[in-house]
Amino acid sequence: MANDYELDDDPARIPRDAVWAWLSTEAYWARWRTRDDIEAQLDSAWRVVGAYRAGTDELVGFARAASDGVAFAYLADVYVLAEHQGHGLGKRLMQTMIEDGPGRDFRWTLFTADAHGLYEQFGFAAPDATAMVRPPAKPAIA
Repeated sequence: MANDYELDDDPARIPRDAVWAWLSTEAYWARWRTRDDIEAQLDSAWRVVGAYRAGTDELVGFARAASDGVAFAYLADVYVLAEHQGHGLGKRLMQTMIEDGPGRDFRWTLFTADAHGLYEQFGFAAPDATAMVRPPAKPAIA
């Protein structure tokens, strides 16, 4: 099954319509964003990784990161389409984004209500005493 998919960090390859379609309808954390919001986030992303059906440009998984490029990165908008889950794509997205990317040694953060087991495999844990968070003005839709 691993050969059924390929991962690529080329931002020009990301089909923005596919990202918008999923985030605006399926993502509990992003449904409030406008198309312009998503476009701005893609334009300013430090790094994006797409998972594609092998030999095609069909996007089946995605991850985005914002970063200062030196020491800190924020992981966001990670998803794998339901029909492609169970093939290790979440792990491959994280491996490509974090471990194989230029931010391997950064301090990473993310906010999520699910998939904690996946993220723990890549070193994510509850915040320590040095972390504080200001809640968003627009809370995620549950």
